[in-house]
Amino acid sequence: MLDIFGKAKNVDILWDLVQEMGRRRLVNDQTYRIALKALASSREMKRCVEFFHLMNGYGYDYNLVTLNRVVESLCGAKLVEEAKYIVVKLRDWVKPDGVTYKCLIFGFCDKGDLVEASIVWNMMVDEGGVSMRAKSMDVFGGSSYGIVIKWMCKNGKLGGAHVISQEMQQRGIEPDSETLGSLIYGFVCKMRVREAYFLVDSIEKPNMNVYHGLIKGFLKLKRAKDATNVFREMIKRGCEPIMHTYIMLLQGHLGKRGRKGSDPLVNFDTIFVGGLVNAE
Repeated sequence: MLDIFGKAKNVDILWDLVQEMGRRRLVNDQTYRIALKALASSREMKRCVEFFHLMNGYGYDYNLVTLNRVVESLCGAKLVEEAKYIVVKLRDWVKPDGVTYKCLIFGFCDKGDLVEASIVWNMMVDEGGVSMRAKSMDVFGGSSYGIVIKWMCKNGKLGGAHVISQEMQQRGIEPDSETLGSLIYGFVCKMRVREAYFLVDSIEKPNMNVYHGLIKGFLKLKRAKDATNVFREMIKRGCEPIMHTYIMLLQGHLGKRGRKGSDPLVNFDTIFVGGLVNAE
């Protein structure tokens, strides 16, 4: 019933219904997500905030886990501005954590609004203070940097990604392999292959994410032979391919030349069968 009124955006009836559900103690996290998504999409922002206060009056305490689920749901529905509004207005009752900021940063990056993503980032830094800087590779540090770097590299904004990676290092946060793989992919896509390999060589034990960054980059440039050479080097160094590796190569080698070419370095059948044999 609630879902029907939510999709119809009949806000007044929806509001009466959630009050009745609150009085009867029938509210759960799904109620929050459905009601707030409907209110946010109708730009009923004051009611979005009031909903939390209303439920608190019915005995549903302010809850960070519930807030984060709501924020994640709204960001997934492209309602990230509305999600941020709710977080800011409820800050005195529910203090956001790294998960909250992570959803917002990812939401703004996914929308392409890096200015707003930077504002949220600064909010997170200001709230985290010194203790946040001391954390490495948790939701306050490496992973949040990684989200922004990954988005920038995927969308060709390598300069910004490089600046953020330098800031990471200045804060004493070591990038994880997924972040490094994103940077390597970005360098290759921008035809800066030498810098990509320089980064690879600086990694003591390159893993799957690093090699996938190279492979995806070369396939993006339609350099199937170079991607295959990376694949073979990966196996030689004892890093066994996974199914995703083969799927990438399949996509890169589709077509007459890739499927049936005489050169074994760009022949998909040779790569797939040979790779499986070598990986056993």
